Amino acid sequence: MEFIETIGKLVVRYHSFFEEGIVNTLIIAAFTVFFGTIFGTLMSSMRMSKILPLKWLAVAYIEFIRGTPLMVQLMFIFYGLPMVGFTLPDISWIPNFSRFSAGIIAMSINSCAYVAEIIRSGVQAVDVGQMEAARSVGFSHGQAMRLVVLPQAIKNILPALGNEFVTVIKESSIVSVIGLADLMFRTNDVIALTYKSLACLAIAALCYFAMTFTGGRLIDLAERKMNHGK
Repeated sequence: MEFIETIGKLVVRYHSFFEEGIVNTLIIAAFTVFFGTIFGTLMSSMRMSKILPLKWLAVAYIEFIRGTPLMVQLMFIFYGLPMVGFTLPDISWIPNFSRFSAGIIAMSINSCAYVAEIIRSGVQAVDVGQMEAARSVGFSHGQAMRLVVLPQAIKNILPALGNEFVTVIKESSIVSVIGLADLMFRTNDVIALTYKSLACLAIAALCYFAMTFTGGRLIDLAERKMNHGK
């Protein structure tokens, strides 16, 4: 009971810290999913391309990114690139823009590789006869892919993309290591002020759960509506 009271007092007193962390976490996750989906779609197209250099490049990228830790990728972008003369810009009217951009770039690069494989598996799950039928009525390969195959593939990959969004929310906690004020970073700030480690971490866990649970339910709702529209 005392533990719950402690959590309540911390939420009331330091709610602004947690609110800022939640907002920044959702911003990072939203941009990561947006860019990861766009570039993941491009990478999956290269992965399935009949042009061998493009296919090999996509395979190399996907295998390398999936085979290395996100922490290493983040550190390389934020600390490594400036060492070779590439510095992420700062924008005066956006606080910590260089840290935000480094976190979003690293997580988007990582998410892109996983999304590419999700999309590839979804496309390959569509019956090959769909592509043949579209080509037989005069569609080009690109038109058939865009207008016939991809709409059907989306229904297959939506649950996996939803899981990727939930994963991104949880993995975004790693950006705290570069000083980006996400939920985990702000939780550590409260811990430093109050020395209530367990209670603060419990609040952070509840916040992450609320975000991932809500995101998962929204994805389930979208999936049910798409299936209902068949």
